[in-house]
Amino acid sequence: MAAEQQTGGNLEKSRRDKLQRIQEMGVDPWGGRFDDRQSIADIRGRIDEVKFQSESGEIIELPDLNADPEMDFRQWLADQGKGELIGPGVRAAGRIVLMRDTGKLKFIDLRDQTGQIQLFVGKKQVGDEAWQLSDCFDLGDIVGVDGQLRRTKTGEITIFVEKLHFLCKSLESPPEKHHGLNDPELRQRMRYLDLTYTEGVLPRFLDRTSIVASVRRTLTDEGFCEIEGPTLHAIAGGAAARPFVTHHNALDIDLFMRIALELHLKRLLVGGMEKVYELGRVYRNEGISPKHNPEFTMLEVYESFGNYETMMDLTEKIIVNAIGALGRGHQLPWGDETIDFSPPFARRSYNELFQECTGVDPGDETAVLSLAEKLGLEVAGRHPDVVRNEIFEEKVEDSLEGPIFVIDYPASICPLTKRKNDRPEIAERFELFVKGMEIANAYTELNDPDLQEELFKTQLAGLSDEDSMAKMDHDFIRALRHGMPPAGGLGIGIDRLVMLLTNTQTIRDVILFPLLRPEATS
Repeated sequence: MAAEQQTGGNLEKSRRDKLQRIQEMGVDPWGGRFDDRQSIADIRGRIDEVKFQSESGEIIELPDLNADPEMDFRQWLADQGKGELIGPGVRAAGRIVLMRDTGKLKFIDLRDQTGQIQLFVGKKQVGDEAWQLSDCFDLGDIVGVDGQLRRTKTGEITIFVEKLHFLCKSLESPPEKHHGLNDPELRQRMRYLDLTYTEGVLPRFLDRTSIVASVRRTLTDEGFCEIEGPTLHAIAGGAAARPFVTHHNALDIDLFMRIALELHLKRLLVGGMEKVYELGRVYRNEGISPKHNPEFTMLEVYESFGNYETMMDLTEKIIVNAIGALGRGHQLPWGDETIDFSPPFARRSYNELFQECTGVDPGDETAVLSLAEKLGLEVAGRHPDVVRNEIFEEKVEDSLEGPIFVIDYPASICPLTKRKNDRPEIAERFELFVKGMEIANAYTELNDPDLQEELFKTQLAGLSDEDSMAKMDHDFIRALRHGMPPAGGLGIGIDRLVMLLTNTQTIRDVILFPLLRPEATS
């Protein structure tokens, strides 16, 4: 261990020595504004502009090496006789991720958020001063270059550097290529290194931004208004979950980090905003698992004069458009399998799926309770619909390959949902499942204030006064008494959606900074 620490100390000393040398050369090691740079992806996209100019001045098109990767480019050049490759002038900036020094030549791999490209740095081409500066380069440094885009004799797309610009010195060594960021917790704690050095991580989070942007674009195109509701609530409502508690000193009151967005959005329907949504963080003081994080991103959408069927149509459009934004088609990988997101998504009833997967008629209470006991589920003193839903969660949900809308849930487990007029025991609710994961949950919203109050009381019955969920939101009931239009409401877990669309098996790998225990300090 002492030897390792000494090695680490030597590496840091070497970097600081180079830092001092850079300063002594009159170069700012922390760089500055660097205008007119092009993304590396755009630069690589200009490779067709590279030509071969013969000694006589004839311009010859290069062969398409992408179409024929086995082609011997060195031999092709030899066949053209005397001449040189010429290409467009380009300007790039990024982080050094690989260096190879051959004495009077350096080959450097430069990476930005769009891709990676090789740099050719020659002492003759850049001059003595810039060459001395390049001797101070380390892995992890951020540099800028001006040069000409060409191919090497082996066909590698390369910037032949003419000017060097130092933009930031890295004083810490990057993780080792094969032994660095293998620990998931270390990757999440040091996400800045994970993004830089773990293959696929940065593209995944860029995909996330594309998905979220697409969601907003779809809703805007459909005429929805984005709003910002409060994150601190006096009453934890809108979902059954344990909240995080905080205290407001000036008002001397306890407050709760929101567990849902619902009740404030519905107040806006009462106020005449007919199509509203919020896309933001919610907080639930519960467990951590591959599908759960205490802080997560939720989309909630409410549409006056709609119902759960209009929400199904909207959900499908949101997801299909998000997939379109990624540009990879409707067949997406999931582990070793494939998910087909081609619309329309299947729609099946809760009761139909229950009977199909369990072999038990959901209306046969005796048979349902008997099955629950066989599964080891608690039965005594519990409503049959609650027991039935636990069976559904255990025996049905994992089998739902999807995407599939499960529709028409038992009304007793849906206190915020409107009942079917001809079947009051059924709630107009759906959940969207893909690969056993719930992605979306939607209702035809209940707008009868008296029934809503009664259902709240039933839901809260038996909770102790100290329980944060034991308080009714009387202002919400008052708002309903002023009249909320019939409406459809929708919630989509954005993190789970990103998981599915980016083939990511754990939610913590689609959240940039998931909750972690504080780092131990010596």
